[in-house]
Amino acid sequence: MSNIKTALMGLAACLSLAAPAAADGEKAGVFDYYVLALSWSSNWCEVEGDAKGSEQCDTRHDYGWVMHGLWPQFHRGWPSYCPTVERAPSRRMTSEMVDIMGSSGLAWHQWKKHGTCTGLSGRAYLDLSREAYDSVTRPEIFRKLDKSVKLPASVIEEAFLKANPDWSADNLTITCRDGYISEARICLSKDLQPVPCGRDVIKDCALKDAKFEPIR
Repeated sequence: MSNIKTALMGLAACLSLAAPAAADGEKAGVFDYYVLALSWSSNWCEVEGDAKGSEQCDTRHDYGWVMHGLWPQFHRGWPSYCPTVERAPSRRMTSEMVDIMGSSGLAWHQWKKHGTCTGLSGRAYLDLSREAYDSVTRPEIFRKLDKSVKLPASVIEEAFLKANPDWSADNLTITCRDGYISEARICLSKDLQPVPCGRDVIKDCALKDAKFEPIR
């Protein structure tokens, strides 16, 4: 076997070991901690929502940081679409999440993909999701913007840490997408206390000029 072929095989093996795994069908209730993902609604609308004609992006709303989801996480990898005997949320229950999630469809999707892995019922998962969302002080300064700005992603992290002084930098990561600030992801224990994020989650956006849109 040539040296080049041997090297390529070794590299492939290393990459397969390094890649985080999304484990479909894992046992419900078996995970290490939660990731609470908050997205800035106007940025999401610019990147994806407007093209979909999402109701969330209608200018009559004033969404700021909305909840993308509450995700069970392993220290390495994450479960999804777990078999569960727990009862799914009703349409009324998912509709009640619109004020913090932007749409009932997102609430239903989050239950199917992530909530089923918590070991909780649909009602309990949505209640816990709201509790997690309410536990975070969302920086008010971003609601005061009246025009589009460009800023370092680190500014978003600093604002969250200032608003939540019991956090440390390893409890939080800021992500970007298509040049926009995308999400603030907060790592929480099963009883919703801040915990260090695993290496699959800590992937801070390094942009110095990330775009940030004002509330519509």
